[in-house]
Amino acid sequence: MSALTVLGVDTSLRSTGYGVVVSENGRFRMVECGRIRNAPTVPLTACLKEIHSRISSLIETHHPDVIAVESVIYAKNASTMLLLGHARGAVLTAAASHGIEVFEYEPRRMKRAVCGNSLAEKSQVQRMVKALLSLDAEPQNDAADALGLAICHVNSMSILSKESPI
Repeated sequence: MSALTVLGVDTSLRSTGYGVVVSENGRFRMVECGRIRNAPTVPLTACLKEIHSRISSLIETHHPDVIAVESVIYAKNASTMLLLGHARGAVLTAAASHGIEVFEYEPRRMKRAVCGNSLAEKSQVQRMVKALLSLDAEPQNDAADALGLAICHVNSMSILSKESPI
């Protein structure tokens, strides 16, 4: 089985988490993780440019096979949803510009894949990501969610490959 490199992205206008995970022979390895921060004073277009630029740079550096992103979730505040949509658009455009396929996962699905509990708290995701990737410390919560999305994708592909075709 060949290695699979997944770039997980937890989109947000002010703090987009990212994590690059390699899966090979049933084992996970974290290559890089962090977050793209945009101060509250930075205009929307500058934030989107920064997100697009940094995701493009990660793609060019790590050459992921796929990108796993959090799917659009319902929010009570329409302006929050709109800003999240803008940030996701910057990530999706970077992926499309590099010809990388994108897979979307609901937050509950990621939490279930990583923690075994779809209602897990952010701190639980951080602890489980640390354990699954044998990290020395818990990653920052946005980065942990992004790493969790990458792990979720690998687990989803593993399940699909075990299913018999219809």
